[in-house]
Amino acid sequence: MELTDAAVKAHFSDKGMAMARFYNPYTKVCSKETGSIWMYTSAIEAVNAILHALKTQKASGDVALYKANFERYADLLFKLYENADYYLGTFQLVSYTQTNEWTVYGVNRGASKGDAEVGGIMNVYDDQMWLVREFIEAYKLTGKAEFLQKAEYLIEYVLDGWDCTLDSKGEELGGITWGPGYVSKHSCSNGPMVSPLVWLHELYKGKDDKITHRYIDPIDQTTRKSKQLKKSEYYLDFAQKVYLWQKKNLLRANGVYDDMMGGCSPRNPESEVVKGVNYRKGSNCTDRVGPAFTYNSGTMLSGAADLFRATGNELYLTDARKLSESSFRYFVMIGKDIPGYYSFDIGGFRNWFNGVLMRGYVDVSLSCNEVDEYINSFQMNLDYAYENFLYEGFLPTNLLKGWEEDHEKNKTEGMFNFAFAAEYAVLAKYKLEKQ
Repeated sequence: MELTDAAVKAHFSDKGMAMARFYNPYTKVCSKETGSIWMYTSAIEAVNAILHALKTQKASGDVALYKANFERYADLLFKLYENADYYLGTFQLVSYTQTNEWTVYGVNRGASKGDAEVGGIMNVYDDQMWLVREFIEAYKLTGKAEFLQKAEYLIEYVLDGWDCTLDSKGEELGGITWGPGYVSKHSCSNGPMVSPLVWLHELYKGKDDKITHRYIDPIDQTTRKSKQLKKSEYYLDFAQKVYLWQKKNLLRANGVYDDMMGGCSPRNPESEVVKGVNYRKGSNCTDRVGPAFTYNSGTMLSGAADLFRATGNELYLTDARKLSESSFRYFVMIGKDIPGYYSFDIGGFRNWFNGVLMRGYVDVSLSCNEVDEYINSFQMNLDYAYENFLYEGFLPTNLLKGWEEDHEKNKTEGMFNFAFAAEYAVLAKYKLEKQ
């Protein structure tokens, strides 16, 4: 809460919750650059994690922090949700099975609510996925129906991007492209969808709610069809389908996940006319491309854990155990910076990526105690930074090395500040549940 409060005060303006991407706690300077919707989502993620931890603490018998803070953060959560509308925009999309108008979140913030640019490459599917995950969490925490409605609408949009065109064997090419303006199919535009699909399956289990499933006739391989399915079955089937596509196409021999499938034909989005109607052509991608990032393994860890819980299929638990061991061995080095501490690559956006991996370990821990050591490495690093480098509510980008001597170089990414706060909250919940 201390880290989140400092980050909200520093990065957000009072009017419309515009998020400055960078803030330097030493110079007190905010960047003029506004954070993308992905960066903005990190604040929602931190607030949700805090709310989860407060509820867990209350359930464990300590109600003081819950009473003092739950409503305050629930209000902040809804304020963030409402002002995310500055990233919303509307466009028309020709997909594999239909042409439809969609109102989704663009990469960049618009001048007013609903006015963001979202056509072509100006929206990507993974941005919608990170929001879906947080909106479902927000619904479970608050019971506000609008969170669930928005999450399901965005899932419908994302699954409209699933390549359901058929190959010569009559099987779906599968995979979700990075966005409607791309042909490459990425780990980050598939793996993050598995867990929220399982969560929705669980929410609708035992209910008769229906959803429209659009697909291509496997007999003539051209006719677009639709049918009504029970939501509980539809969501679980799609979760397993996305998981299996990513495992088949992007799992490396060393046990971690690569970044994307490239080498695609066509090389750019194209349409084709079928029975007088325009549809998007399928994208046949043949090249697995790196590098391996922590978050792409992290989402598959969480997905495997959730699928195991939902299905009882031991295959998912086996996958989770193998991926836990392989990812920690591949991504983490002990003693590189400080003896006895584990170092993670923090270049680029990896501080946030690493938090997704940590969540994966936490999700797996419910069925696999071997990951406790991996989870503790994150706790150790956060605690080291908090005890040695905390400055006015902020932690440095490098948790083990600290701040730069030249204070002008100490600007921090807003999404990292929220990521550290979210990690602490997830760890608090994890430790309470372990006890």
